[in-house]
Amino acid sequence: MNQIILIALGIGFLLVIAAIVWYFRHLRELERSTKQMVESREEQALPKELLKKVKQIEINTRNVVNEVFSGEYHSVFKGRGMEFAEVREYQPGDDVRLIDWNVSARMGHPYVKIFEEERELTVMLMVDVSSSGNFGTAQQFKREVAAELSAVLAFSAIKNNDKVGLIIFSDRIEKFIPPRKGRTHVLRVIREILFYKPREATTNIGEALEFLSRVIKRKSTAFLISDFLAEDFKQPLQIANKKHDIIAVSITDPREISLPEAGMIELEDAETGETVVIDTTSAQIRDEFHLKAMEQQNKLKSLFQSIGVDHINILTNQSYVEPVNKFFKMRARRMAL
Repeated sequence: MNQIILIALGIGFLLVIAAIVWYFRHLRELERSTKQMVESREEQALPKELLKKVKQIEINTRNVVNEVFSGEYHSVFKGRGMEFAEVREYQPGDDVRLIDWNVSARMGHPYVKIFEEERELTVMLMVDVSSSGNFGTAQQFKREVAAELSAVLAFSAIKNNDKVGLIIFSDRIEKFIPPRKGRTHVLRVIREILFYKPREATTNIGEALEFLSRVIKRKSTAFLISDFLAEDFKQPLQIANKKHDIIAVSITDPREISLPEAGMIELEDAETGETVVIDTTSAQIRDEFHLKAMEQQNKLKSLFQSIGVDHINILTNQSYVEPVNKFFKMRARRMAL
């Protein structure tokens, strides 16, 4: 009789466990379905011409990812360590510390564990959407270049089974998309970078870096994409770079470096609204403008070098492929030393 009671209690316990497991699985499935519905509604809410632009960026960047950056990305951005892959029979010369004693006992002769590099990384795209990004006198605005470059990096990441997350910032955190995998997720990231309407016009890079360290606990590779028309972010950059692998990507329009001879022109600061009238027929004024701009560029490079942050400089009137590819090759050589 006691045995029957124990068996009944055991079956009841198993049924309760099964019900709990089913409940949580159902809850996760419901949450996943809800997320998919929300993302689907977001996509349907976008005008067709905007969706077309996102798809065009995917097409434009696909060949770059497949032909240029895929192998370079894999070789440069290493995983966090080694993970178990499989076992094989022991061969003379193998490290005895790698013997899997459980498998060896079952099989009757020694087997060793084989490990491979753990590939999965978290790649964070930190994109400045302050008003100065809506400037461009060449083929594209700075923000459009940022979106296309982000697409290349994101597609390269998911091709290597890495997660991709997004932090959109101005002088505040405008939007945070947690790291995930998959093409649909990457297309959403691109949409946000292209069409997100920021609430603020100015820039606070330090705030974005502090937010990164708060929300991403494990080490990530973070691409900080901005024109860096901001101040007082050295200390947050130093702190964030100790925990994460920060790569600064500066996007500059050629007219921010040199002025054309175009008579009297009015320049407006997109972030503050301040305007100034300049006589560009004066060679002295054009030279002073250029010298000041180059001084700022060199100051920025020195800042990154002093902290040990890698830097990629991109101009809106030139392809980003060459400078990014050059960066990958430089980094690969440095890692080989």
